[in-house]
Amino acid sequence: MNSKTAKQSGMTRRGFIGRASLVGAGFLSGGAGRLLADTREESIKRFGGFRMGIQSYSLRAFGVEGALERIQKLNLHWVEFFRGHFPVTPDRRKIAEMQALLDKRDIGISAHGVQSFGKDTKANRNMFLFAKWAGIGNISANPSADSFAQLHDLVQEFDIRIAIHNHGPGALYDKAQQTLDAVGKWDKRIGFCADLGHYIRSAEDPIKVIHLLGERLYGVHLKDFAEQKKKTHGVILGKGHLDVGGVFSAMRKVSFPEDGALSLEYEENKDDPIADIEACLAVASKAARSSV
Repeated sequence: MNSKTAKQSGMTRRGFIGRASLVGAGFLSGGAGRLLADTREESIKRFGGFRMGIQSYSLRAFGVEGALERIQKLNLHWVEFFRGHFPVTPDRRKIAEMQALLDKRDIGISAHGVQSFGKDTKANRNMFLFAKWAGIGNISANPSADSFAQLHDLVQEFDIRIAIHNHGPGALYDKAQQTLDAVGKWDKRIGFCADLGHYIRSAEDPIKVIHLLGERLYGVHLKDFAEQKKKTHGVILGKGHLDVGGVFSAMRKVSFPEDGALSLEYEENKDDPIADIEACLAVASKAARSSV
């Protein structure tokens, strides 16, 4: 590319050299040849206006730095941490160290969890303090019934959301209506993280669930399962019972919040999941853009 062509294309010589260096470093995405250097804005566009992230449990076989490296190479800019990658801590130094790792790769925290809440007032408050210090706006949660009064006060004090996560058949929160009934009288910042795969295991329609949970839906675990039963296995998005396009259309319909936590979660093939995760993200990207 000569300098005239570069100017016409909007790319300066410095920008061209920068892109070339990325190519040389191997930052390419599969056969498409797309640079793994998308900005957050480009990533949002790639997913039809949604801030697509990943539940770091999908990368549980890797340490936190290995997971973040892979998230960056997947061209994602948001992570929902599980405790194994980012333990709850009162140590502000450790929180700052994690933030430095995230800043280095231009990754933000969309949520943290799944966190248990019970009658322990100190433990509940410490979780909110940790979330405040770490800049976490959504806590994916599995609260017991006797924690709701405390959570009601804490979400008001800290302005941090609780997103109740369903874990499928036999778990505390199985059916969507059951979860909706549990939060009815409490502050609206106590809402839901809908694990669509687990709703499939519970023989619920993920799209109907999204519409039912509506304005209290603050998190989605984008996941597909092969069968609508308790014992089954995860599959690439759209290969099981998940209507991926319908999911994104439903999320638009209920005005899923911009600062909500949309997280791909892929639990299979834990030691070598990247090709499968890339396939899931490709399906999600196409479906999200088609649902506009």
